[in-house]
Amino acid sequence: MADRDLDRDGTGEQIHLPGPSVIPLVTAAAITVTLVGLILSWWFVLAGGVVLVIAVGRWISLVREEIASLPTERR
Repeated sequence: MADRDLDRDGTGEQIHLPGPSVIPLVTAAAITVTLVGLILSWWFVLAGGVVLVIAVGRWISLVREEIASLPTERR
């Protein structure tokens, strides 16, 4: 660890990376289906919209869980 990575007391900060997830892909596909549905049929808009709301809701809940699991104090 380089000196610039150390805090004043000599400890370093941990790096947190989120785990792999398929939710961004599902969200992008739902947006695509919704936009294509504007041209083809309202059923596609409805189906894409429902999947989009579910995917975004799940994504938000996963982020909130990850934030809650992070340590609140430095040790």
